[in-house]
Amino acid sequence: MDDTVAAAFPFFLDADPGTRFCLFHAPLTEHPRGAILYVPPFAEELNKCRRMAAMQSRCFAQAGYAVLQLDLYGCGDSDGDFGDARWHVWLNDIEYACRWLREFGYPRPALWGARLGALLALDFACTSPDPPPALILWQAALSGSRYIKQFLRVETAAQMLAPDGAARAAGIVPSAKPLEVAGYTLAPALIQAIGERDAAQRTPPCPVHWLEVDSTGPAATSDTPDQVATTAAVSPSSARQIEQWRTAGVPVTVQAVAGQAFWASTEIVLCPALLDATTTLELP
Repeated sequence: MDDTVAAAFPFFLDADPGTRFCLFHAPLTEHPRGAILYVPPFAEELNKCRRMAAMQSRCFAQAGYAVLQLDLYGCGDSDGDFGDARWHVWLNDIEYACRWLREFGYPRPALWGARLGALLALDFACTSPDPPPALILWQAALSGSRYIKQFLRVETAAQMLAPDGAARAAGIVPSAKPLEVAGYTLAPALIQAIGERDAAQRTPPCPVHWLEVDSTGPAATSDTPDQVATTAAVSPSSARQIEQWRTAGVPVTVQAVAGQAFWASTEIVLCPALLDATTTLELP
């Protein structure tokens, strides 16, 4: 893919409170195929995924889709501090973005969520009176409780190294005060809201496209990492969730690709196989 193609249009979207920073990628085909709204990951994973999200947005634009990348409240270049972020405000942010797309002629955008953004997109789809026509889930965080506990372990480890750390770390959750974790201030209300979200308690009202990177097998570190399901597989927990949704009648397509865990790597890394697999999806 040529990174110089499909320049994005940056703007600030009116919301409540404040504004949200957005990037709009116009479709580059004569007949647009629809629209896609990107729901980004949480905390530092947002930064790790920016390059991949930008590349995928351009791929979608070249394939004929309008794409809106959204920075949630308190994140990126949007208004607010991370410590003021709340789950319900983020849900409202998605609605504001969908409304903007509707006003520009894209009435029902698909939602594309990465990591915790996938769980947020799922929550929105299941609670909105106008659900999206499809969900695209990148390396979905299935359990908000498990996700936030793993995130808080960073603070737990730091406390354990401090004097009397073991005693203080034992009481890290729950907390009535904001927590400072890896440079991010988390409000107790946000921690609680994330912990209460669970994909197993939601049944998507639309088709789901599940995409996952297998970074554990030999193909992930080989010289040819752009391999697909023959050498990569979804995790057991993902497989159980997919089966649950299929049993409930939800159409779910699954693609596993081999590659590096770009959302958690020390350096910015790419996963071309994920871009290829996502770009070729058949969306309504």
